[in-house]
Amino acid sequence: MVNAVLHWLKRDLRAAVSLAFLLALGVLAISAPLIAPYPVTAQDMDNALAGPTAAHLLGTDDLGRDVFSRMVHGGAATLYASSLAVGIGLLLGLPVGLLARWRCTLAAMGPSGLLGLGVVAAWALAAIAGPWVLSRTGAQGGAEVFAGISAAHWLGTDYLGRDMLARVIEGARYTVGVALGATLLASGGGTVLALLAVSSNRWIDGALSRLLDTLTAIPSKMLALLMVAGFGASMPLLIATAAVIYTPGAFRMARSMAVNIAAMDYVTVARSRGEGRWYVMRREILPNIAGPMLADLGLRFVYVVLLLASLSFLGLGIQPPAADWGSLVRENIGALAQGGPAVIAPAAAIASLTIGMNLFIDNLPGRRARERGGR
Repeated sequence: MVNAVLHWLKRDLRAAVSLAFLLALGVLAISAPLIAPYPVTAQDMDNALAGPTAAHLLGTDDLGRDVFSRMVHGGAATLYASSLAVGIGLLLGLPVGLLARWRCTLAAMGPSGLLGLGVVAAWALAAIAGPWVLSRTGAQGGAEVFAGISAAHWLGTDYLGRDMLARVIEGARYTVGVALGATLLASGGGTVLALLAVSSNRWIDGALSRLLDTLTAIPSKMLALLMVAGFGASMPLLIATAAVIYTPGAFRMARSMAVNIAAMDYVTVARSRGEGRWYVMRREILPNIAGPMLADLGLRFVYVVLLLASLSFLGLGIQPPAADWGSLVRENIGALAQGGPAVIAPAAAIASLTIGMNLFIDNLPGRRARERGGR
């Protein structure tokens, strides 16, 4: 199925651009609370109908609300509603043959692969739709501090009496959203640089390789601590830091495969008939490394989740009032004996997401077939 989609995108550049645009909208929807500088309902009547300024990039409306923030949140809400409608339509109207093909693909993954896919899909759904569906009253506090598991609070409460189930689901947006953005930047950037290095002369290849090898020599957590300590723990900086840390690994993985493919006869023929560098990168090399790089993207997502969780546990990641799963562990770790569920719940969420992604990646149909062939 993945190969069929890649073949279709390779033949239709407009479809590839459209898919990239939709993916960008999806990232925007997940990270809307992180990007918008003001709450969607914040009003300032003294600045009603103000023009664009540094504080309000697109001005304000008739109630003094920031137009940019309302556009971001409105776009996210529109995307959620559209995705739900499209999802229902697909479930009701997909062709029988396509469903049968998906069924065969899923059956080839085995029970552990399906379990991993289910866990990852559940957390992705929680990140996208959880805060909109779940009642927010339980996350406001007021209940008993560090209450145990009950019918009213399925995962207990935290140090302020807030419902931990609501907190974990809201934290999924920050954990999954920030990690996904950083992973896409790292894998995408590493792949593009690898294609550029292989398609260029040996001087450009050597310069890129040595530069990224230098970044690899710096311990990842040390580089992250230096970046956050020097520039602050803002959301864009966390995404950029994680992307910079894991781009060299993606570059090395993509380059190791692209070098072998660039020596193939069909690539030599393409160059001999006068095809340019962009054509060779896009049409000859990229389709042949896309599958392994998608699997590598899943593994890098796990690395980024663990890195961001460790930074948040140290107080250098997501800052209050927002909280990801690492922050939730840090906030409640002092009362582990009295409020165990408040610590165990976000830690279990981190473990389930990383283990689920590993199970999914390890049981992809193509990878399982290669492993059986190797044995």
